[in-house]
Amino acid sequence: MDTPSQMLAFVKVVELGSISAASRASGQTPSAVSKQIGHLEDHVGHRLLHRTRAGVSLTDEGRDFYEKCSNMAQKFYEAEEHISNISSGPKGALRIASSVGFGKSQLITVLPEFLDTYPEVSVSLELTDRLVDLEEESFDVAITFAEQITNPNFISRKILDNERILCAAPEYLERHGTPQSFDDLANFNCLRTSNVVGRNAWRAQIDGTLHTVDATGNFEGNSAHAVYIAAVAGLGIARLSTYLVVDKIALGELVQLFPNYTQKHADVAVIFADKRNLAPNIRVFVDFLADKFRHA
Repeated sequence: MDTPSQMLAFVKVVELGSISAASRASGQTPSAVSKQIGHLEDHVGHRLLHRTRAGVSLTDEGRDFYEKCSNMAQKFYEAEEHISNISSGPKGALRIASSVGFGKSQLITVLPEFLDTYPEVSVSLELTDRLVDLEEESFDVAITFAEQITNPNFISRKILDNERILCAAPEYLERHGTPQSFDDLANFNCLRTSNVVGRNAWRAQIDGTLHTVDATGNFEGNSAHAVYIAAVAGLGIARLSTYLVVDKIALGELVQLFPNYTQKHADVAVIFADKRNLAPNIRVFVDFLADKFRHA
């Protein structure tokens, strides 16, 4: 057996704590594993392991050598997993968390195409505007606003350019009038989002002056989608993502206020855990979203 294979066997013995455990894991006999370690020690010219009845322990030389071999073994297993993933193709369950507004208005409408393209993948979708912990809650991916991503251990990829604008139903404006200035919003019924910190502080840079209005009114919803429905129903003025309201504005069911005002940097992103190799179903889903909404 060649030296790289002996090095892998050596790493396995160290990680599992004994030659017998390594032999069971690799499907070889203890004597075969022991011979590999012996040949490796002969090759490097140093004893690498102390062998006892309780197991094995590293010699000083073995400790240094193990660090090098461990790095090599990790690269090998990563390559092996990558090839395995490519050959197996996308399949299995995909757990997705998505903001409610994006999920209802955008994501669900494109899922049929994704599932038709990858028939061996199944989707479990949770719509929520709360922050989710991918690893603690066992989600594969989450779709949220890029501004909400704070965990440096996750990888994010922007999938949609987005801004927020102020709007209201024509019926509301007919009953209550139209605000003439940004500061005038304090005198109108502003629809609030209840579970996102900072979302109800509406700010605008107009003619070099920063204006800030705390949205106050008689309605708040636990998702942007709930606020969107309330705005269409004529309950008040809302600040909402353009992807939610652009069609309603085109139809005249919502009116954009202060056309020169937009809240920028509200882009939508997909996040996933920083793993050595993404499962194929996660990889193709992320690529699908990025391609689908690139020109949206």
